Amino acid sequence: MAPAASKPVVADAASTSSAAVPAAPPANDNVAHAIAGAGGGILSTILTYPLITLSTRAQVESRRADSSFLKAVEGIVAREGVSGLYAGLDSAIFGIGITNFVYYYWYEWTRAVFERRAAGVAGRVSGQLTTLESMIAGALAGSATVILTNPIWVVNTRMTTRQRAVEADEEAGEASKEGKKKKTTTLGTLLALLKEEGPSALFAGVVPALVLVINPILQYTLFEQLKNAVQKRRPVTPGIAFVLGALGKLFATGITYPYITVKSRMHVSKDRQGGVTAALRRVIQDEGYAGLYKGIGPKITQSVLTAAFLFALKDVLYNQTVLLRSKTRSLRA
Repeated sequence: MAPAASKPVVADAASTSSAAVPAAPPANDNVAHAIAGAGGGILSTILTYPLITLSTRAQVESRRADSSFLKAVEGIVAREGVSGLYAGLDSAIFGIGITNFVYYYWYEWTRAVFERRAAGVAGRVSGQLTTLESMIAGALAGSATVILTNPIWVVNTRMTTRQRAVEADEEAGEASKEGKKKKTTTLGTLLALLKEEGPSALFAGVVPALVLVINPILQYTLFEQLKNAVQKRRPVTPGIAFVLGALGKLFATGITYPYITVKSRMHVSKDRQGGVTAALRRVIQDEGYAGLYKGIGPKITQSVLTAAFLFALKDVLYNQTVLLRSKTRSLRA
């Protein structure tokens, strides 16, 4: 997940807003922020999804698997066509839409609480969170989001890796011609998972996912503080938000990547005994510490680009949402 909340650009500087956009949208308009966050997340995911596929497969396949970026792309396209780079995209779009909507709603709700408490406090700039407030808001929003959306991401991870298992059988001469033509679907993957492993499998990897809440906390905290520093000198435009979002995500993903690997492994493994610690130990024993960073190249690239696009697109979509709601109210009046 890479959502990133910020004060709407229209509220930060007149130079970045259209004259048609209301000058003072509600600071705690949680639904508008949630819709904008979901839309930005969906668009950025579509743009970067092939990198998600490559990273996820590298995380869950053995150390003998080819991890060269270009060769991995060529191999997937040769075996499955270009569509192979988008395996599980439907569940990812659904998942990122729900994830970002929930995250932004609770983040902005928490933010509004802090802003009301800070109103009138000497030395506080309106609309700016302290480092501690950013961390608390990110923790609350992230925890709620993980619990509600983990089943979606379990299915998505199975979708992006299941096709590779079919390919392995084909390469070994064990797959039938019908098997070669069979495509995995989101519903089929979900039903197979429930039948074979039960409902508890939908919450596989939820513990490392909760630990990974630190990722958006780090991302948000760095972004908010960089944004506050920039705002003292100039307006925060979508272009600046793109750069700040990329820096925040690069920092957060680099620190938390081993847990991202473990979470992906737990999503596809039927043996989840021992929890996170045992999973970490198994990776290190089988593949060394380098195994914890498998697929980090495409993942870092994808995460940074996704976060950057999300930061840049969210404020634009938020302004459009506010404008649409304003026009709707005017027509009703």
